[in-house]
Amino acid sequence: MSVERDRALSLLKAFGWNTTSFQLLETGYEYFFDGNDAFVAWRDTGSAAVAAGAPVAPAERMAEVAEHFAQYARTLGKRPCFFAAGQRFIDASGWSSLHIGEQPTWNPAQWHEVLAKVPSLRSQLRRACAHGVTVRRLQSSELAEGQPVRQAVDQLIEGWLKSRTMAPMGFLVSVEPYSYCEERIFFVAEKSGQVVAVLSAVPIYARKGWLFEDLLRERRAPNGTAELLFDAGMRAAQKADARLVTLGLAPLSGDVPRGLLWVRELSKPLYDFAGVHAFKAKLRPHGWEPIYLATPPGHSRTVGLYDSLKAFAEGSLVGFGLRTLARGPLFAIWALIVLLAAWVPLLALASPQAWFPQMWMHKAWVFFDVMLLGLLVLLARRYRPWLGVTLASLVTLDAAVTWAQALGWNAFRVSTGVEVLWLVIACAGPSLAATALWGMVRSRSDVTPSSPPLEAG
Repeated sequence: MSVERDRALSLLKAFGWNTTSFQLLETGYEYFFDGNDAFVAWRDTGSAAVAAGAPVAPAERMAEVAEHFAQYARTLGKRPCFFAAGQRFIDASGWSSLHIGEQPTWNPAQWHEVLAKVPSLRSQLRRACAHGVTVRRLQSSELAEGQPVRQAVDQLIEGWLKSRTMAPMGFLVSVEPYSYCEERIFFVAEKSGQVVAVLSAVPIYARKGWLFEDLLRERRAPNGTAELLFDAGMRAAQKADARLVTLGLAPLSGDVPRGLLWVRELSKPLYDFAGVHAFKAKLRPHGWEPIYLATPPGHSRTVGLYDSLKAFAEGSLVGFGLRTLARGPLFAIWALIVLLAAWVPLLALASPQAWFPQMWMHKAWVFFDVMLLGLLVLLARRYRPWLGVTLASLVTLDAAVTWAQALGWNAFRVSTGVEVLWLVIACAGPSLAATALWGMVRSRSDVTPSSPPLEAG
């Protein structure tokens, strides 16, 4: 495979126009070479061949290479599609397209004009510097195995991955900063001699540009650290006479279909699409380029989107979902929501005379549990430390009062096995919920959150 990657790299240096092109050298891709001047990198999902970006080929051959790849995929019994293709490919191929997002672009030569016009950016840079943050460019030798900086960067990446709500994805958003390291540029932000953020950029050869592929920061990084790294990268790009810089795809942003807007809203508990777009937009890009999913004529774009999601999920959406649930906090929150949603109507229908010392206590418990349900939904949509602690405290209080009432009043009045079972459930529920919520709070405080992930384009 390394021979194929080396061959792909030589073609990238001649024809690598797509933003994602350098990422095709990362692990997990298969290569379809078409003659001596073109190739397609793709992922096998079982039933589909999902290509990453447009074909790497001379502009006049893109449509031809795409059709040859589609024919090749069909001989394997797989559905072909191209994910993260630009307008250039859509115009050349005539394939059916689905707008899946947009990517911001900057002209490095005009970055100083952006800073001059946006006081908030200058303020962020000053804030980071005032807190002792410094940025420096790394030599590739510093990222060799066993080097202190390499170890620090690895620890930062590990902490960042642990902080994600979703399980790690593959395809165009995997974090692999060391492949063909000599072709990349790296910057680290340090505070008191410790690495607190990293920027990895990869070339877009045919556009004389750079994709800022990974921009990751730790919790201890002061505000403005990400902006300081971005500024350093832009200045380096300007010095190298680069014509383009991009932060890659902001998925589900721009003029996407209504159905995908619904997906964006419903998936907020898992991924903050709006936050990713906002982070990139606040750096004042000079333009936004639409990004598409492309399928051959007669093929369903919806099926193509499903196939692409399977590529990101490493072949199995069910497996990816289970891995995400197994990460803990989100699963615990939604499990509590489901259980509490089932419990509230049962509590509301319970006989006040049989289960509560006073009528008002019955209404108070129902109101309290409805309030908890609403707060849990808010926490599931976006984790906030203060809300996690508040909920854990309220549920702990709930458990204590429930046990006090059960032992001091209910225990002397239950008489049947069913009543005993309900009493055990009423006591065990808030106790287990409090344990789960405090565990979630501790686990979230142990991970290293970062700024929104900057996906590949």
